[in-house]
Amino acid sequence: MKTLASFVLAAAAVAASAPASAQFAKPEDAIKYRQSALFVMAQHFGRVGAMANGRTPYDAKVAQENADIVAEMAKLPWAAFGPGTDKAAKTGAKPEIWTEQAKFKEHSDKLIAETTKLAAAAKMGNVDALKAAFGPTAASCKACHDNFRTQ
Repeated sequence: MKTLASFVLAAAAVAASAPASAQFAKPEDAIKYRQSALFVMAQHFGRVGAMANGRTPYDAKVAQENADIVAEMAKLPWAAFGPGTDKAAKTGAKPEIWTEQAKFKEHSDKLIAETTKLAAAAKMGNVDALKAAFGPTAASCKACHDNFRTQ
């Protein structure tokens, strides 16, 4: 049994370390993946934002759970902006994603950094810390949308 578990764990590690673009059979699959990851991230970010902006009562546990999800989801969509995904379907992605890849990566790295700070602030259990981290995280989202999204 231990041998089987070791084999499964090793296979999972190899699969996880494979290039992300190899995980998508078709460009359309990559587009669905990135859109789904961004959608889920936005849903949980909205819950944190509602608390940070006083639209819903602050609940430290809920804030932390949602901020943790946001931080993890922020790592996922970027590999799905690979070759061929710029023309495979109509999306809100601007061509600059593929022509200004270094700038796009800066924005994705900034979002990952800010969402990590948001999750750390949420762990403090303090609404003021959450508010302080929410603003820069939202600004990071907006900056990327302003530069790389048509909608």
